[in-house]
This record gives sequence, C-alpha cells and structure tokens, in this order.
Amino acid sequence: MSSLTVYKDTTPQHPVLQTQDPAEMARVLAPLGVRFERWEGPQIPPRDADEQAVLDVYGPFLDKLMGETGAGSADVLRVSPSTPNREALRDKFLSEHTHSEDEIRFFVHGSGHFILHIAGYVYDVECTQTDLISVPEGTQHWFDAGPEPDMVTLRIFTHKEGWVARYTGTDIARQFPSYEN
Repeated sequence: MSSLTVYKDTTPQHPVLQTQDPAEMARVLAPLGVRFERWEGPQIPPRDADEQAVLDVYGPFLDKLMGETGAGSADVLRVSPSTPNREALRDKFLSEHTHSEDEIRFFVHGSGHFILHIAGYVYDVECTQTDLISVPEGTQHWFDAGPEPDMVTLRIFTHKEGWVARYTGTDIARQFPSYEN
C-alpha cells in the first residue's frame, strides 16, 4: 500500500506525519511541486510482459502525461533480485542527488521509496503498483527499492541522455530509515 511519512530533516526517528491515503498524499506533496497520482483503469500487464506490451497498455496515459510535461520518451525498467550488480545499483540510487529534469516514474509492479529532502523536511513516499510520481527538476532526493528489489516501472524522460544524477555529497540518506527498516 502506498504511504507518505514526513520527518524534520534533523529528527529521523520521529515522523511528523504518516498517511496511506493517496488523496492526502497528493495534497501534501502538491505544494512542493511533486505530482502523485494513481492510474486506475487499464488491466495491468503481466510482470513478464515485454517492454512494448507494457508501453501499449499505458499508451493513452503516457501520451497525455508527455503532452503535459513536454517529455519525449518512455521506457520500462525492471529490477529484480536477479538483476546483475543490483547492490551497486542500489548504492547509486541511495545517495542524495538531483536531476536536470523532472524524474517521472509509474509503478507497474512492485514498490519503491522516493525520499525527498525539501526545505528542512524529508518526505518518504512509498510508491506501489499503479502509482505515478513526478519529482521536480533540482529536488534533492534518493530512491530505495530494498536489498531484494522487485519492480517494473515506466520511466519518462525529457532529455535524450535519460537518468543522469548530480550527487549532493551529503550523507543524509544514511541517517533515515531504509527500506528494510
């Protein structure tokens, strides 16, 4: 189930807000420029569906979203316990970073945590199946799908380079609860 946990960035042990209500999550995140919504409607493709089949199922949603955001491409990312170098991949995502474009993800299967560091607060957004999140360009954040990740996501890009991170060099991500905690 999707959830949002908010902390002051100085007190990782004491949440100031916890909710599993998608409407409340969207209301809390919207003033930060973060888009959170559920894409209800299409039949969810099987976990092992090929990339084109997944893109075809969500085509109408992607067309609308890409028209609104100016994004130019979408692909399917699969990460599982059998993904080569998954530990190194997780470490790369677990370091606080920013991007020069909005980071837009839709969860077809599985889950993951987008953790945002904004204006003295940390927002841990657990995204699950049928959740869309768009993290604004320049927002400090990290991502955690756990030590045994199992997810299929749509990634939407504006730039041809795809996922490019600018690391902040801080250790804040290590101070907050991780997926397994």
